[in-house]
Amino acid sequence: MSTEAVGSAGTPATAEQLVPLHRNRDFRRLWVGQAFSDLGTTASALAYPLLVLALTGSPVQAGLVGSANLATQTIFGLPAGALVDRWNRRRVMIACESVRALTAGTLVVAILTGWASLPVIVVLGVVGSAAGVFFGPAQSAALRHIVPTTQLPLASARNEARSYAAELAGPPLGGALFALARFAPFMADAISYLISLVAVASIRRPLQDERRGKPEGLARSIMMGLRFVVKEPFLRAVLGVAPIVNASFIGLIFVLVVVLRERGVPVAGIGGVQSAILAGGLVGALVAPWLQRRLRTPVLIIAALWLMVLLVGAAAVAPGTYTVAALLAIAILPSPTINAGLFGYQIAITPDAMQGRVDGAISLFATSLGPFAPLLAGVLVELWGGQWAFAAFATFLAVAAVIASVSRGIRTMRPLDRDADQAVDSPGQLRSAIDGKS
Repeated sequence: MSTEAVGSAGTPATAEQLVPLHRNRDFRRLWVGQAFSDLGTTASALAYPLLVLALTGSPVQAGLVGSANLATQTIFGLPAGALVDRWNRRRVMIACESVRALTAGTLVVAILTGWASLPVIVVLGVVGSAAGVFFGPAQSAALRHIVPTTQLPLASARNEARSYAAELAGPPLGGALFALARFAPFMADAISYLISLVAVASIRRPLQDERRGKPEGLARSIMMGLRFVVKEPFLRAVLGVAPIVNASFIGLIFVLVVVLRERGVPVAGIGGVQSAILAGGLVGALVAPWLQRRLRTPVLIIAALWLMVLLVGAAAVAPGTYTVAALLAIAILPSPTINAGLFGYQIAITPDAMQGRVDGAISLFATSLGPFAPLLAGVLVELWGGQWAFAAFATFLAVAAVIASVSRGIRTMRPLDRDADQAVDSPGQLRSAIDGKS
């Protein structure tokens, strides 16, 4: 893949003509389209259990929808990455947004006509989730064809800000729309996917390199992706750091909710605290580009992890309810910087023909411990109390910080430049790279 900068009109540009991201038309289209899509997804994520509760009155059945969607993401994660690597990315993204718009629109019709039921909701939710699993690696792989290698960390930081903003605004929007009409949040979700579809279709430049050679079988293709991740020191380090950090923050939020509730904080106050923590993540995403310009990426990642350890450790001994919440809000500030640095570098060092598989594998492992975090947090609080639970998660974060500090893959991260993209595309070349022969 050529790593020349590309101008807003889609023509190659020299390094001196590097276009700021806000003037990169294709990046702007993708970003805006995904901003609407993310907002619609987070709004409907709250509305799904509310809808099931309204129809059945059963919390268990309401939880089934979320569990089915999470199971779908886990089952399809690796195959989706492998298939995205052999299919046309633009077509995959357009097809996925079409399917998601169709499922959300079908649910609107089901609600209005009175035939919405638990099986219908589960099936539509699973189909939409499966489409989202395919869209994710296709979008990630397309990113380095839209922005130059040097701008990948900045582009990742912008995407982090978009995600945190959607997480912050989506649930209140979903609740307000559901209160207006049960179908309203799903109608908004369908419209958001249509906006994203138009945005993707309007991107001018190619979103992948030309594929050469016959693709391997699906199982072999998946195994090649896993072997590449395990053999690459940086990606191997990500496998050690990302699951621990993600699960720790899920557990910390759960502990905080329990502690606040035990101390008599009203539900509205707990929601406000959670919003404040998400706002901390949004602020962190906004300052990430400023930090990226001033510190080397390895230093930034390692320092941010140790800062998290100190802040969560301080939360374990801090007096007062809202002091603890404030410390956790500050602790999440470095998270977008870490994610942007890791994700931008991951895209840059991964061959174009393996982007989907690597993204699928990393995403799967990064979220693998998440489902166990609330259960572990609940056990820790019940056995030892909130303060020791905070201390336990601070210890887990310290393990991630140690892994990053001693990892050769992270400590030797090189600055991204126009020559950093070492893409190899044919099956023979990929096999040689994975086997360490090239």
